[in-house]
Amino acid sequence: MSRRVAVITGGRSSEHEVALASSRSVAETLAASGWDVAVIEIDRAGRWSLGGGRGELTSSDASLALLPDRSIARALADVEVVFPVLHGPHGEDGTVQGLLELADVPYVGAGVAASSLCMDKDLFKSVLRDHGIPVTRNVTLRLGDSIENPFGYPVFVKPARLGSSVGISKAHDEGELAAAVALAFEHDEKVLVEEFVAGVEVELGVLGNRQPLASLPGEIVVTHNEWYDYAAKYDDGEMELVVPARIGDEQIARAQELAVRSFVATECEGMARADLFVRGDGEVLVNELNTIPGFTATSVYGKLFAASGIGYAELLERLIELALERHERRRALRF
Repeated sequence: MSRRVAVITGGRSSEHEVALASSRSVAETLAASGWDVAVIEIDRAGRWSLGGGRGELTSSDASLALLPDRSIARALADVEVVFPVLHGPHGEDGTVQGLLELADVPYVGAGVAASSLCMDKDLFKSVLRDHGIPVTRNVTLRLGDSIENPFGYPVFVKPARLGSSVGISKAHDEGELAAAVALAFEHDEKVLVEEFVAGVEVELGVLGNRQPLASLPGEIVVTHNEWYDYAAKYDDGEMELVVPARIGDEQIARAQELAVRSFVATECEGMARADLFVRGDGEVLVNELNTIPGFTATSVYGKLFAASGIGYAELLERLIELALERHERRRALRF
C-alpha cells in the first residue's frame, strides 16, 4: 500500500476552527514528507466531505459536493493510517475513534476509552486520584445542583467536557461565580468549580505507546490577559512559552514523572499534552490531559518536542509509526 494518510478535521464542536488550523499544518507537512494526503472535513452540522489531496483543504469551496457515505468509507479503506485532528466533543472524545475501530483502520492517538476519559475532567481526576496522582481540587455540579465553592476566591469554572478554554471563567466573587456556572452549563450538563492554584503553569508533551516519554516542560506566560484563556492560546502575542520551564530540576523531573504516570493510568497511547501546576512550595499537581492537542508547528505540543530534540516532521512520522504498531498489536488479540 502506498504512503497514504487521511487527515480528519473540523468537527461539530466550538473548537472547529482550531482543528482546521492544526490540520493544515499536519497535512502540508505530511505531503512535503512524501505522503499522499486525503483531507476529510466534518462541518459544524456534522456532515463529512472529502477535500483535495496533497494537504489542501477545500471547505471554503461552495461548489464542493458532499460525498455519499460509501465514498468516505472507500477513502478511509484506501489509506494506511488516519490522523484525527479534532478537538472537543464528537472528535476528541472517543466517538470518531470508535468509528475507526469498527472500520479496522489504524489511527493516530488515544483509543476510545482513553479519549472519552480524558475528555471528561471529572472522571479523569477520579482515575488519577485512584492511582495516587495529585490533582487540582474541584467540586462537580450537575444540572439542578446548588452552587458549591469550598475553595474561596478566585476559582475557575469550566465545562467538564470541552477544551481550548471555551466556556471557562475565572470567578472573583459570588456574583461572578453564578454567572460563570450559568455560562459553563451552556456548553455541558456537568460543570467543575476548581480551586485556584498559585504557582507556575507548565505543559509537557507525552509521546509513545507502551513506553511513553515526556518532553521538557514548558512554562506558560500570559502576556496581557489575566489567565490562559482562549485569546491567550490563539491570538498572536498573547502567550509566551518558556522551554524549559523556570522551575527547579526536581520539579522538572516530577512533572515529567506525573505526566507519564497520568498517560499510563488513563491508558493513553500515541500522544497527549499534560497540563500541570507547580506551586510555590514545589508541589506539582496535574490538571488535565489533552489527547489531541493543538497541532500546528507553532502549537505548544510541537514546540515542546522541538525543544526536546524531535522536530515537527519527525514527530508526525513517529505518531504514525505508533498508530501502526498499536493496530498490529491489537489485531493479534483474540476477541
